Amino acid sequence: MALCELEGITKTYGEGPTRVDALKDVDLRVEAGEFTVLSGPSGSGKTTLLNQIGCLDRPTSGTLRIDGVDTSQLGNLALSKLRADKIGFIFQSFNLVPVLTALENVELALQLAGQSAHIRERARAMFPQVGLEGLQARRPNQLSGGQQQRVAIARALVKEPAVVIADEPTANLDSENGEQILSLMQELNARLGTTFLISTHDPRVMAHARRRIEMEDGRIVKDTLSQSPAP
Repeated sequence: MALCELEGITKTYGEGPTRVDALKDVDLRVEAGEFTVLSGPSGSGKTTLLNQIGCLDRPTSGTLRIDGVDTSQLGNLALSKLRADKIGFIFQSFNLVPVLTALENVELALQLAGQSAHIRERARAMFPQVGLEGLQARRPNQLSGGQQQRVAIARALVKEPAVVIADEPTANLDSENGEQILSLMQELNARLGTTFLISTHDPRVMAHARRRIEMEDGRIVKDTLSQSPAP
């Protein structure tokens, strides 16, 4: 059973002359433990596809299963719980809460998922794993862009999701920090078995992928496996 399975997913916005077919009959399987990159020009459907897999939006037609659960059968509350339990998110703009410390930002992910047991200990344990030991008490404006993205990665991973979705995670980072973040995600993928699904225009990110899915005009046009991603 695939971790994420999409069958005939279509997403349409608007009607008549304003209609936009953002996704057109997309079939996709993502297995547990994959490190997969979505690439393609702006408007190709990458972000729309991630929003479907992340259960941030519902398809116009088609079937989406996450860890065996058919999302079309879920109401809004159940869908929110599935998203909170199974999916972690990393955004290009970091999306940290500025008035909270780094530790509190990571704790917040557990609180929003309705978890209450040992929150502080679990959040604190993430910081050595993402190379931020000793920076738990700093607020986002006291951290570099690369450090903020590491906090975002810790926040995504602390609830042990089935899949982490990263939308252009290196877009706001310089080349050195971008490479460090990519290496960190790849190392966490290898060590923890965390599934990563990443959208990008960045050739550096593509070079790290084991699987590269290319999109164009709302369709998957190429699906390539690599045996030797960059270290």
